Amino acid sequence: MVNARERAAKIRLVLTDVDGTLTDGGVFYAAEGELPKRFDLRDGMGVERLRNAGIETAFITRETSASVLRRAEKLKVRAYLGVFDKRAALASILEEHELALEEIAYIGDDVNDLAIMEAIAPHGLVSAPADCQRQILHAVHYRCARPGGRAAFREFAEWLITNRNGGDIMSASVQVGNRIIGAGQPVYVIAEIGINHNGSLDVAKRLIDGAVLAGADAVKFQKRTPELCVPRDQWDIERQTPNGKMRYIEYKRWIELNLDQYKEIDRYCRERNIQWFASCWDEPSVDFLEQFAPPVYKVASASLTDIPLLKKMKATGRPLMISTGMSTLDEIQAAVDTIGTDNLMIAHATSSYPCPLEDLNLRMIDTLRTMYPTCPIGYSGHETGLAPTWAAVTLGATFVERHITLDRAMWGTDQAASVEIVGFVRLVGNIRDVERSMGDGVKRVTETEMQQRKKLRRVAGDVSVNA
Repeated sequence: MVNARERAAKIRLVLTDVDGTLTDGGVFYAAEGELPKRFDLRDGMGVERLRNAGIETAFITRETSASVLRRAEKLKVRAYLGVFDKRAALASILEEHELALEEIAYIGDDVNDLAIMEAIAPHGLVSAPADCQRQILHAVHYRCARPGGRAAFREFAEWLITNRNGGDIMSASVQVGNRIIGAGQPVYVIAEIGINHNGSLDVAKRLIDGAVLAGADAVKFQKRTPELCVPRDQWDIERQTPNGKMRYIEYKRWIELNLDQYKEIDRYCRERNIQWFASCWDEPSVDFLEQFAPPVYKVASASLTDIPLLKKMKATGRPLMISTGMSTLDEIQAAVDTIGTDNLMIAHATSSYPCPLEDLNLRMIDTLRTMYPTCPIGYSGHETGLAPTWAAVTLGATFVERHITLDRAMWGTDQAASVEIVGFVRLVGNIRDVERSMGDGVKRVTETEMQQRKKLRRVAGDVSVNA
């Protein structure tokens, strides 16, 4: 796992792409045929903030637009224009500035940036705007909450400066694979497959496809050793299943995916460019999952009081995400005392399936944030609708988890409290809309309001304060 603070302390030059990073990727044709570009003034302030921190900035782009050159001159930064092979150009840039790779940071948005990102990532720091192409995410250390052309560069600059100075921007953030989970980051959306695959690899892969289609960041499974998780006095209880009547222990064995199936899930998730992990319900399951190097472990609400299991997961050195359903505050605190707050994320949850709306108690998100200010707080929902999950995002949930299913009428204990794929598309899409609409809390007259202001306001006021 990358130590952002250690790497940030070494950065001396930030290289930035232009189209899709400093601009929104739009093209504007003037009457004379030039290509004017729209830059965000906040990114210019980011350049100045970096300079004051002892970090220089340079543009590197395929573009040869006069607008790009003028912007570089305005900001007093070096501009490498017309560069089609950025990775090849990197060597001469390092030589020119007398720098090593660990002294370079890069921000870009698409596959044209991938080669240089992959060259820098093992040594320096790499960032991307919120609306970057998914294909580059494996090389990204910090994914901005803002899109390209809308102050993503400024956000990365502030993140870099704060880490360089040993500040606390990361104190309520946790890195999970190539994603940062925490305040100011895009909400990390988990599509919980759980056991909704009903023991079928084909169903599991179709659910992975659905999660990718919806834009989820990860899929999650559940891993159990049936002989350890099923009380001995329940083994011989008969249960009706799609395969007919089965002893309960046989049913639990039947629904577990085996090693070969998990190997295929691991391969398939890599192919589809989506993270995967699991909640482990017993200690041998942690050993089983370790062979796949999951980016994070999840502690199910039912396992929150299983102290040996918590210690086993903690000992892996991987980030932990705990759910707090069916738990008292004392039980939550005991778990946190056991594993510590380092690399810990905490999800509010109510363990009813499906959960009545009046039992959701979403204000617990704020309670947990107050109790554990250095931990990202999220929401694991089991309600039948989508609105409470969107509300959780407005209340500050930095990650959300919902069960995903092909059909809520399918056989299985979790299907009724799950979201079908079409619903999951709506869930993620509206989460992104909520993020875009939250703003920064600073009142200003927007550009889109100015025309209406001129048209409708009878007594003119003064908007100079907006500047």
